[in-house]
Amino acid sequence: MKILTEVEAENFLEKEGFKVVKRKLTKNYKEAENFAYKVSFPVVLKISSRNILHKTENNALILNITKDTLKKSYQKLANKKEKILIQKQIPGESLIMGIKKDPTFKHTLLVGFGGVLTELIKDTSLRITPINKKEAKEMLEELKSHPLIDGFRGKKLNKEKIIENLIKVSKLPEKYPNIKELDINPLIVSEKEATIVDARIIFE
Repeated sequence: MKILTEVEAENFLEKEGFKVVKRKLTKNYKEAENFAYKVSFPVVLKISSRNILHKTENNALILNITKDTLKKSYQKLANKKEKILIQKQIPGESLIMGIKKDPTFKHTLLVGFGGVLTELIKDTSLRITPINKKEAKEMLEELKSHPLIDGFRGKKLNKEKIIENLIKVSKLPEKYPNIKELDINPLIVSEKEATIVDARIIFE
């Protein structure tokens, strides 16, 4: 079994044609500072480790970092003696997409509204991979929160980008049948884009 770090998983998905957030694995604060000014604030800092699956619960994630809080935030994570990943923080709604290898059905695909509320809300839809555009639309329509996609209080998400990502994720097991688990949480979706900001992959 091979567990990819977040950086490795994101690099893998980027090579497969997915849009992934701008990011840098840093060795020191100066590298983080240079990156932050290059991409503009706010930014996100995360500890990059195979041993940390839930960053929020392990105090391994700091959001909404400005130029005034960057140094203090970096030092706080640097004390944990792990590598630190810095990312551009982007606005939008959080979705989750994932694949799991099932002994009966081979690979199943999941989509739902993500972020820290994923396990609490449990608003997800499942299919056997791969799927087509019609099935992708049906999956989204099955979500209780699907009005958020089509437009709610003036906010609308890019449905076509979500569908495009769903189909691409569903086809990965055809090319990589040894994928045991793949989690994209979250995929940040706005009116224009859908961008992966965190991912985890386990290969058999």
